[in-house]
Amino acid sequence: FFEKTLAAVKSWFTLFGWSRGQNPISIPHSLRRDRCIVQLTVAPEKNFKRKVDKDKCFYEMLLHLSGQPIPGIAAGQSLSPDPVERIFQLHWQHSELLSFLKSQGAYLSHVMPEFLLTPEDYVIWTEVNTGLRVGSMRTSGKLSGRRLFVLENRTFETMSKRAWTDVLLQMYKVFVLPRVSCRIFPDPLSLESLQNMPGIKSEPLCSNIYSRYERTILIWLNKNFEKNRQIVWKDSQRGGIPPMRWIVNFDQDLLDGLVLAALMTSYCPYLIPTHFIKMYTDPRTHEQFLHNSLIIVKALHKISLDIDIKV
Repeated sequence: FFEKTLAAVKSWFTLFGWSRGQNPISIPHSLRRDRCIVQLTVAPEKNFKRKVDKDKCFYEMLLHLSGQPIPGIAAGQSLSPDPVERIFQLHWQHSELLSFLKSQGAYLSHVMPEFLLTPEDYVIWTEVNTGLRVGSMRTSGKLSGRRLFVLENRTFETMSKRAWTDVLLQMYKVFVLPRVSCRIFPDPLSLESLQNMPGIKSEPLCSNIYSRYERTILIWLNKNFEKNRQIVWKDSQRGGIPPMRWIVNFDQDLLDGLVLAALMTSYCPYLIPTHFIKMYTDPRTHEQFLHNSLIIVKALHKISLDIDIKV
């Protein structure tokens, strides 16, 4: 489940996270590397050399999605040549990132700034804070009594991947989902048929699973499906008109592709005779579910909405 979540997060931020087109990312590697600041790499002879990372960086993506920079962090900020000072700079930068996201409503109390470092930087961080490395005037009182987790390399990589994934998910929650309008204007064409269907409330405290924005999307799906199911499949030879359904989640209720097809019909009705009329309206076998999914993906390609969804 976590790997599927990771793949979905990586795909969405690659396609839609940037202001100027697509930019492939890897979690956590490119996010830890792209800092929008002058970076330092350790040569074999342990001399530090400056290297400017010309790739698009995480903070550029954050600015695009949030519309506001993190207070105190400049795009051209340079790092100290001293490795210990550099680690404290990076740790402070990640601390400011987490504080900024929390102030916007993100739930990230389980993510510590050091989990966002590279493995090499994390080793230096633990050495400094356990007294194994000295070389900075700031190393005294550095943790202020906060508990230090010393993780082995393999465990740290797992923790870092999870931390960066959670950061991206919370960014999506606080910056992207709120763009969904909570105003649901009654649709005269579907009101009458929806009277016998249980309603979904969009108030903030009505669900401990979905946010009000997600419930607004569910209401939107319900209205479109009820309005279009008899239009799309009135001449269906593969099951007839599908029955009324109550769409309450984003996984089980969308598996057969019918809800997505009804939704797309509201905007692209010309897809009905070429694609959607061929769908099974009461799929029971794996082959029929696969058939419907193939049609949905082909329809997305037809309208040039190639968002890399696998069948």
